[in-house]
Amino acid sequence: MKQLIMGNEAIARGALRAGLGFFAAYPITPASEIMHFLAEKEGEIEFVHAEDEIAAIHMAIGASLAGLKAMTSTSGPGMSLKQEGIGLAHMMEIPLVVVDVQRVGPSTGMPTLPSQGDLIQARHGSHGDYNPLVFYPATVEECYFYTIEAFNAAEESRSPVILLLDGFLAHLSETVDLRAVKPHLKRRKLKPLGGGNRHFTGLLAREGVPLTDDSDYYRQWYTRVKNKIMTVACQYNYFEFLDNPQADTLLIAFGITARVIRPLKKAYGLFRPIRLFPVLEKELSQAAANYDRIVVIEMNDGQYAGEVQRVLRREVISLPILGGKIHLREIQEALNAL
Repeated sequence: MKQLIMGNEAIARGALRAGLGFFAAYPITPASEIMHFLAEKEGEIEFVHAEDEIAAIHMAIGASLAGLKAMTSTSGPGMSLKQEGIGLAHMMEIPLVVVDVQRVGPSTGMPTLPSQGDLIQARHGSHGDYNPLVFYPATVEECYFYTIEAFNAAEESRSPVILLLDGFLAHLSETVDLRAVKPHLKRRKLKPLGGGNRHFTGLLAREGVPLTDDSDYYRQWYTRVKNKIMTVACQYNYFEFLDNPQADTLLIAFGITARVIRPLKKAYGLFRPIRLFPVLEKELSQAAANYDRIVVIEMNDGQYAGEVQRVLRREVISLPILGGKIHLREIQEALNAL
């Protein structure tokens, strides 16, 4: 049966379908509806209205260690506060899902207006070297589906997976039939992760024993973890490519921005990465091969354009849309001026 469902609600429903067992968060615009929906499921899942964002991410880590699939949700300022916990989960190889509903920043910024300004934070927000999986849906149905896939990827990679969306998509309502979505669900294989004599720490450790002065072992550990995540990432090569052999320009966009520019498909090629990180290098290179110009359109000051240029090793035009609003006419005028 089709229902009118908001993007944030679809995120919550997808988490439940994936087997969510624990959710902790702190209210923050424009992500709060996820928390509101899941609060009504207390009893079906373990739910905590945490005292702050730092507590929420660490509660989720603890719940995952205890054997439950765990999730937390937030927006930009809260995502900043969660970064140490995200790094800890990468170091301890703990699966969980972190939802970031982006708004205009930095700091409190414009809390009710959407943005796509957290891309680099999603990839590099915590300190040190690590390789997160990051997904970005563009429809309400995709919010549901890719939440489930985020949980699947987290279980496979034993790492925190980040699900990005923006305030437009989070508050967008569409008529969808979520029961018609038939996801493949991956169950928790190890439960609880924290059982036995194993001790978990943010320190480099082998079998739970800190090992902080062995550079050779760190290199082995990092290579193993990176290879594991990159192997898992190859199972989630999600993107959309609308080729246009008559066009000389390829437009690259994601999330709500990709939806806004979709009417331009008759004049341009369109490439929409859904798995933003690790970057879809092969798919992006193949899509761009037959186009003279590459234009990246995003609601930030060119954060993903740099990634595209790094991969393609050619000139990439960045078309930034700033300030929490986006109009097709404005984009068309900017493209015509190139």
